[in-house]
Amino acid sequence: MDPHKQRAFFEQQGYLIAPGLLNSREVADCQREIHRLHQLAADLEDCQDPLSRHFQREPFSKDQNRNGLPVLRKIENTRALSPCFAQLAAHPRLVAIVQSLLGDDLLLFRSTLMLKPAFHGSSHALHQDSAYWPMEPPALVTASIALDDATPDNGCIKVIPGSHHWGLQEWGHIAQQQGAPLTSREDIEGSRQLDVPLAAGSAVLFHSLMVHGSGPNQTDRSRNTALYAYFSPHVRYVPSANGPRSKSFPVIAGLHGAAEHLLVAS
Repeated sequence: MDPHKQRAFFEQQGYLIAPGLLNSREVADCQREIHRLHQLAADLEDCQDPLSRHFQREPFSKDQNRNGLPVLRKIENTRALSPCFAQLAAHPRLVAIVQSLLGDDLLLFRSTLMLKPAFHGSSHALHQDSAYWPMEPPALVTASIALDDATPDNGCIKVIPGSHHWGLQEWGHIAQQQGAPLTSREDIEGSRQLDVPLAAGSAVLFHSLMVHGSGPNQTDRSRNTALYAYFSPHVRYVPSANGPRSKSFPVIAGLHGAAEHLLVAS
């Protein structure tokens, strides 16, 4: 799609699909790295290393481990834990698409693996990311890259097109048990939710005010996703009263080649 058409669609609908972002070799590299990170999680837990805080176990799993490894829901700060996922954050094809939406200068707010393990993957309730992020204005873009085929059966992402125009709203807990509804809000119509199935290597990008979520994974196939949230340096850092007054963010593109950019709360 032409970059101008991409941006127009994104501004209107709040999301954009990027098919075939990664090739099969890149997907296989990521899958091997996810296995390595599970082993790292087990090792860090065993020695009670503080880095284990970046690994979150699946909260509703009946089994603490599977094949000797922890059943994980997500891994945060993957850019610092994995050269593979650090490089993926700056993938040229991905960066070009995000730049068409946000401009040439890009900072990285978040690098995460969202994991829906086979049989155990919990639901993610409908929410807006900006409801939980200390950034203003709420104008970040998240790239959700499928590292396995994502289908409605194994919990692919759901979006409500155009919901980024609703403004910032209140949402509850994101992690939900497999049989739980995706929202308790009566004003959110289930019929408006759109499943976004993706082949491994494809991605969906969405606005940080987009209402989205995902169902459970009760299949025998994992549904793992690499998430990166990007923003322009025009976005301000607005921490809570007890939060640090400044924070450095990695530079992914632009800003004269700087490695990091410091934002100070006003």
